[in-house]
Amino acid sequence: MTFTIVTDSTSDLPTSWVQENDVTVLGLTINLDGVTYETVGENRLTSADLLDKMATGGLPTTSQVNVGQFEEVFEAAAKEGQDVLYLAFSSALSGTYQSGTIARDMVLDNYPQAHIEIVDTKAASIGEGYLVMQAAQARAAGKTLAETKALIEELVPRLRTYLLVDDLNHLVRGGRLSKAAALIGGLVNIKPLLALNAEGRLEAIAKIRGRKKGIKEMLNLTLDNLDHSTVMVAYTGDIEAAEAIKATLLEDSRVSDVLLTELGPIIATHTGTGVLAILSINKEER
Repeated sequence: MTFTIVTDSTSDLPTSWVQENDVTVLGLTINLDGVTYETVGENRLTSADLLDKMATGGLPTTSQVNVGQFEEVFEAAAKEGQDVLYLAFSSALSGTYQSGTIARDMVLDNYPQAHIEIVDTKAASIGEGYLVMQAAQARAAGKTLAETKALIEELVPRLRTYLLVDDLNHLVRGGRLSKAAALIGGLVNIKPLLALNAEGRLEAIAKIRGRKKGIKEMLNLTLDNLDHSTVMVAYTGDIEAAEAIKATLLEDSRVSDVLLTELGPIIATHTGTGVLAILSINKEER
């Protein structure tokens, strides 16, 4: 029996891929200057538009997917006898995961026969998106919901995310990074190398002098323990640097493909422009 795959807009998956692979994406929203912007659908706010608004002084905030949105999707599946697998944005970075679990419990009260599974990916952006891709691939190969969930849960702790951020103030303002870590970035030419830890929370793991050294360190950390042949590179603003990272990764014989993507507007709200990130499945857990 097949099942429905649900994720949220922080997964930064291309709309064309989502449609081709029959994945349901629920959108977090962005609030800016009294206006609420959607992040899915034809009228969604793009990262480019968001960054332009931020460059002129805009201070956006984000809102999680609410319980009602999840309930609508989960209930529709339950009525059709369709099982659901929801792969969630890191619970350490958003309340969206919690909204999903509340909605699941509400639907199960009315449809006790329903089967709704939720996985906290402890990830963001195309890292979360890659796990969704793996789930869709498993489903297409005939894997059951239980088998697919087990596969994703095995990958979650091995998904590494490293990133360099030019302006840490956005992360601090949104409560995604401690002020202590941000103080490091205030030192001349010193940037903290950030990573998502085992709980899916951002932390500074090294002090790097200069952007080039930061990129080199991200590459070293990624390639030292690489397990999957696909690596993800995400960015805001500096596509040239992102493409250079992609080219360097492809020089390694263990890398067969690099997914290059611009960070979506939800993540960009909390990072601003000038972000570079490398994400991969490694042999060792976070």
